Amino acid sequence: MKIFLDTANITSIKLYNDMGLVDGITTNPSLLAKEGGDPQKTMEEIVRIVKGDVSLEVVATDTSGMVEEGRRLRKYGKNVVVKCPLTPDGLKACRILTDEGIPVNVTLCFSSNQAILAAKSGAKYVSPFIGRLDDVGQDGMSLIKEIREIFKNYQYGTQILVASIRHTMHVVEAGKIGADVVTIPPDILGKMLKHPLTDIGIKNFLADWEKLKKENPSIRI
Repeated sequence: MKIFLDTANITSIKLYNDMGLVDGITTNPSLLAKEGGDPQKTMEEIVRIVKGDVSLEVVATDTSGMVEEGRRLRKYGKNVVVKCPLTPDGLKACRILTDEGIPVNVTLCFSSNQAILAAKSGAKYVSPFIGRLDDVGQDGMSLIKEIREIFKNYQYGTQILVASIRHTMHVVEAGKIGADVVTIPPDILGKMLKHPLTDIGIKNFLADWEKLKKENPSIRI
């Protein structure tokens, strides 16, 4: 399962990318607005830093506007994937861009029916927002299971990109189901790295080593 970072924060991207944990990036207008500054420069920097797919989202709502924006966004780099919303205009734009060789991430998916249509439109990724479904009393992970089963039945090439991750167990469940990608906010990825027993183990190992050095002053590694 690939791990994408869901952010436009350059510091976080550099941190986790340097650790070798980042397979790609997803951004959206809200994440870019959160960082402030010039969004064009931010997108350019992200595409430069990350070698994997970087999803950059259109803001137009009509097909022609999405296609025009998608072509411009693609100029930031060959690893750019254009994000289009799961609307009739968005699916039409997805087909046009895909036919031009520009990969598309169809975003804001909330049903299996929508996911089927995204796959039929040629999307490279479809992004079900599981956290938002959980927020309204639905089971987001059940949706991922349904989509995985359907895509397997018909061997669709579209990858399932699990979005709107709320906690670390969402990542585990997505992996158990067989999702292709999870896109994770930096704070969730940070929590995945941590476990109290790891910290305790390091503390104990270092304490024992210091004791051993006192008993054997000449010891080295």
